[in-house]
Amino acid sequence: MIRTVSIVPSILTDNKQDYRAQVERINVFTRRVQIDVTDGKFAPTETLDITNVWWPKNWEADLHLMATNPSEHIDTILKLNPTLCILHAEASEDLMPTIQQLKDANIKVGIALLPSTFPGNVKPYIDVADHVLIFAGQLGVQGSPADLMQMEKIPLVRNMKPEIEIGWDGGANMTNIRALAHADLDVINVGSAISQSENPAQTFQELVAEIDKNGVVL
Repeated sequence: MIRTVSIVPSILTDNKQDYRAQVERINVFTRRVQIDVTDGKFAPTETLDITNVWWPKNWEADLHLMATNPSEHIDTILKLNPTLCILHAEASEDLMPTIQQLKDANIKVGIALLPSTFPGNVKPYIDVADHVLIFAGQLGVQGSPADLMQMEKIPLVRNMKPEIEIGWDGGANMTNIRALAHADLDVINVGSAISQSENPAQTFQELVAEIDKNGVVL
């Protein structure tokens, strides 16, 4: 039986004006959004600094932090108070203290897995997480093709922790959204397919309609 799958637009930019424009466009049609932030070290590209990030009060914001040392940003994260903060398992420090600080502040914790990371190798993080993000694109870049081989991680994570929310990030669009939706995911983050659309609201609705279709998934 297919799970209920949420399409969550993502924002990734290095420009304050573009950030505001994307927020205003997305705010018309959804309330859950993923904000992608890099520190200029973990990913090859640099986004808008986390201190310049904001979102409407009515949003359910997922903050995806691509940082080598997430603990350096904890004070800013706590002030922003996202619904969910996603940290990378590949960070250069022990994430447990930061995870505990987030949980103490009633912020849900997500663990992102790069393509080279095997879920079993980071089981202690998954055991305490609320969300696992299967990353299948190019770090810090929107519009890269999806590595659909990463779908093999989904049952591994689900068997490890059946109740956990599992998200997908990387290359989701109209050509693969149905296959992803039938792969036991809970969340599919969509970047360029929405942000580069001439009509983001219409594209969002088309993606939602596509995953609701019955029939064979090729």
